[in-house]
Amino acid sequence: MDDASQISVKDQVSEDEWKARCDLAALYRLARMHKWDDLFFTHISMRVPGPDEHFLINPFGLLFEDVTASNLVKVDIEGNVLPPSRYGINPAGFTIHSAIHHARPDVKVAMHLHTDQGVAVAAQKRGLLPISQLAMNVMKDVTYHDYEGIALDADEKERLVADLGANNLMILRNHGTLTVGDHPFNCYLRMYLLERACSIQTLAQGAGAELIEWDDAMQTRVFKQGEEGVTNELFLEIAWHALRGRVDRESPGYDV
Repeated sequence: MDDASQISVKDQVSEDEWKARCDLAALYRLARMHKWDDLFFTHISMRVPGPDEHFLINPFGLLFEDVTASNLVKVDIEGNVLPPSRYGINPAGFTIHSAIHHARPDVKVAMHLHTDQGVAVAAQKRGLLPISQLAMNVMKDVTYHDYEGIALDADEKERLVADLGANNLMILRNHGTLTVGDHPFNCYLRMYLLERACSIQTLAQGAGAELIEWDDAMQTRVFKQGEEGVTNELFLEIAWHALRGRVDRESPGYDV
């Protein structure tokens, strides 16, 4: 990657925006470490702190391991790049993330993936099944959005946000997975749990044995038991600090 993309914008933005940029760049590096990236065709966004509907997203064409705090692209809800950048953004990514950030002021972070396991479950009529603790940790918060082709049409936004509603996880049928959060860690944790649940489901189905599915009462119980991990503010900060430390060790250079 050339030197121009490494120029820090730290002195040109607020302290709060710089922190958001570093957190988001760390999320991209974590996604790469999990092998959740799809070259550069998936996307994670973060709302820019402040009164304006601005959010940060990856520069289209850069691999996740090359995303930094400085080269993230800031856009408004209309898709204008602020300030002008040498990089473009993924049009489908803009459709999805602009819809969510506009409709859900509570959402600070949104993550969308196309992993093999996530898409495999998204291709199943019944979707996510209550066959693992990991699935039951989240499935009471999971909604579904029917496939409409690559998300390039603005009129899909209304249906996408209606299907998401007030929930925090969504399976886009035949397409992939999506999570949102009011903190980088709970958005990440929801995706971590959802993706692992999808992986376990496909492995279990591949074994050919009859699966044990739990009823609604158990699903509710497990969801409530695990909910503390995505809402406790102290835990969120401790856990996110630990993950940032992992990125510092294993994928340094994101925070420039």
